[in-house]
Amino acid sequence: MTLQEKLYSLKKTDKAVLAANFYNFETLKGILEAAQSCNQPVILQLTQSSIDYMGLQNAVSMAKTGLDFYKVQGWIHLDHANNLELVEACLKSGFDSIMFDGSELPFDENIKLTKIAVKSAQKYNANVEAELGYVAKLGQDSGKVQFTQTNEAKVFVEETGINALAVAIGTVHGFYKSKPELNFERLSELNEALDIPLVMHGASGIPKEDVRKAVSLGICKVNIATEIKNTFILNVKKILSETDNIDLRTSFPVAIEAVKILIKDKFNYVN
Repeated sequence: MTLQEKLYSLKKTDKAVLAANFYNFETLKGILEAAQSCNQPVILQLTQSSIDYMGLQNAVSMAKTGLDFYKVQGWIHLDHANNLELVEACLKSGFDSIMFDGSELPFDENIKLTKIAVKSAQKYNANVEAELGYVAKLGQDSGKVQFTQTNEAKVFVEETGINALAVAIGTVHGFYKSKPELNFERLSELNEALDIPLVMHGASGIPKEDVRKAVSLGICKVNIATEIKNTFILNVKKILSETDNIDLRTSFPVAIEAVKILIKDKFNYVN
């Protein structure tokens, strides 16, 4: 089943799939063990910085081998690409899905470049996600509010032919300084106006009841990244502070297990 097919089937049933970023073998292992344990599909996400760290083919090979080894239904997705060269390279390397993020570009430029990404992806029957509105990235102003505009979204989807749209409804990337207030009214409007699955970015730290409500209003893909990094690093720090043992084969499993527990809980958010 392609990711496009999966997302559209979820849209019909008011359910979502978890999309988890991985950064190394250990975080990948924790995600896949959780998916296997819960018998859940999962989207494995990579950003450019993670690809630069692990190497493109190495990261793809790890993900494909892991999905096969754990017998988990899953897809490999390029998260937040802002250049078409990376999109093409990832498609050639076997990604099932790509996100071209032109949300910080002028509207017409975003349409123009996203259309190119869609055309490239069609050769590989790959899913294409895009973003409209302002979902603050790390280091950006998290207090700025710029929700996805429904009329713009309709034009954007029609012009580009994308398969899924990441919407700005009050989430941000990174840590929340206060309880996030999601604009469910806008989400409902977008869901009514658009025929494609919607995506929630910045789901780390969003309360379970809010994620579930968003899923009931059209969110079919829920992205988790910050909590995975944070959970892994905090547990590595803790175990290293308690021992002089330098054998990473006994230290890292503690952090892997913590990631596994986190992801198992997150599956409850989308089902």
